[in-house]
Amino acid sequence: MTHLRLVLRMGQATGTDLVTAHRTGHLSQEDWAEMIRCCRGCMWAKQCPEWLNEREVAAAAPNRCPNRARFAALKRAQMEDA
Repeated sequence: MTHLRLVLRMGQATGTDLVTAHRTGHLSQEDWAEMIRCCRGCMWAKQCPEWLNEREVAAAAPNRCPNRARFAALKRAQMEDA
């Protein structure tokens, strides 16, 4: 549950609505699971909660985040759908 929460919090901080992305087909169940697996394997995951606690809003996930590109792509798709 820790990494699921981290992925959801990072999505919220970056303005990426992961639930809507999943609902609209931009984020498959497999992609969602892969994001959580990547988070689990991230060497920086222990510092991630502190980074998130220091920011309510961020333009993008930090460079260290293995899901940074995914968050950016999902956010772009979300903006295109709007």
